[in-house]
This record gives sequence, C-alpha cells and structure tokens, in this order.
Amino acid sequence: MDKLRIMIFGAHPDDPDISAGGVAALYAQAGHAVRMVSLTNGDAGHHLEGGAPLAWRRRAEAGAAARRLGAEYLVLDNHDGELMPDLNVRRQVIRLIRQFQPDLVMAPRPYDYHPDHRATSQLVQDALYLVTVPNAVSDTPHLRRMPVAVYVADRFQKPHPFRPQVVVDIGPVVEAKADAMTCHVSQVYEWLPYNRRQEDQVPEGDGARREWLRAWLEPRLRWAAQEYRAELLALYGEERGALVQYAEAFEGCEYGAPLTEENLRQLFPFF
Repeated sequence: MDKLRIMIFGAHPDDPDISAGGVAALYAQAGHAVRMVSLTNGDAGHHLEGGAPLAWRRRAEAGAAARRLGAEYLVLDNHDGELMPDLNVRRQVIRLIRQFQPDLVMAPRPYDYHPDHRATSQLVQDALYLVTVPNAVSDTPHLRRMPVAVYVADRFQKPHPFRPQVVVDIGPVVEAKADAMTCHVSQVYEWLPYNRRQEDQVPEGDGARREWLRAWLEPRLRWAAQEYRAELLALYGEERGALVQYAEAFEGCEYGAPLTEENLRQLFPFF
C-alpha cells in the first residue's frame, strides 16, 4: 500500500470534487493515484444550455478541475437527470473498478434529494461484490478482492443520518479544492446560482467571482470540522484535532471490504 489507488464516484461532473476534492488533493500531493468518475455527462445541468454542447463544456470543466487537484477525471456519456441503476450502467461501473483496481472507493449514500445521486450510490454498491465474480461482465478480468468502500458526507437524516468513521483535515488544500470548484463555471457561477434564485449576486470578472465563491463556500467548508470535532480529536489527538478548521468526512460502506481500525490508517494516511 505504498502507492494507493483512490476512486471517487459522483453522478455529475462536479460531484466528486465537491464531496471529496480535499482528500483527492491530499492523496495526489502524496503521490497516490486518484481517479474521479462522473456517471452522467451533465447535459441537463443548466438553464440556458443543454445537450451535447453542455456535456462537452462540463467534460472540459471537469478536466480542468482534476488538473487543479492532481487527479484524473472520467465523465461517462449517460444523460443527466435520467441515470438508472440498471444492468447497462452497472456493467460500466464494474468495468471501471476492475480496470483501475482501486484500494478505496468513495461514493454517495443512497439517501439524497437527487435521483442521480441515489442511483450512483446504488450502482456502486451493486458493483462492489460483482467485481470479484469472473462470469459477471466477463470481458474485463475480475478482481481477487473487493476494494474498501466509504460514503461521502451528507446532511440527510432519514432514514439514517450520516455517521463518519473518518474525518480528514483538508486545511492545507482547502484553496486547491476551491480552485477546482471554480473550474466548474457552468455550475458554480451560472446554473446553481440561478437554481437558488441568486444569479444577481454573482459578480463579473474572474477574481471577483473567485472571492465570491470562496466566501459562499466558507461556512460549508467548515461544517464537517464543526460537526465532527469529537472524531477529529480521536483521530488527530486533542491538540491537533482542536485546530482543524476544514474537513471532509467518510462513513464505511458495508457493501465493500470492511473498513477496520487497521486499514483505516493505511487507506487514509493523514493522521
């Protein structure tokens, strides 16, 4: 495990870096391989654009974000807003996991407002065991072991609230995460403000926009550190844990290989 292979799944071409861009940057800076995967092409995520032109734009934005983090980004050509946890996409996910051979897989939980997010979770969960079954998707060599899997953080409470086992200090790379997010121009400066009815608040100019985004992100980037201070103290120790301002959190997923006390510190070599 000297060089880890980390795979981060999301539904849209900004989800992986929003949920785990900080740890992606930490892994990449330490020389580990990080592959981020969007299961849709994002072709519905805008109020003025759509279809293939938007999909190509979002693929380019994802590539730029990945370069800011030192990661690799794959964007699959499934339609945004129409992702289904069916056999066709499950086979895509099985192939991707087998080809990359990750030590650790990250994905959303199945409890979410967006059907694409829920479908992504279901697809990854359904693929994790089958990556070890030779006659399932037999055109791609199977793995001899399941990777460890974790869920990325969310704030949904029903039917089960998120309960992290790992909380990572992303303070040293918080600006890299913000830089990655600013690459998703179609989302952070156009569609999402429009969807929140805040489009009139977005300033003109790259520098002013970056400052505006950073200010909007500040309480959101601090949330996990504030919410999961006890876990930070347990992992980093009292002195260091008390100082953490920005964090990303993860919960073990029982559908992959188990996250244990022993492999936690191997797979998350930050403590």
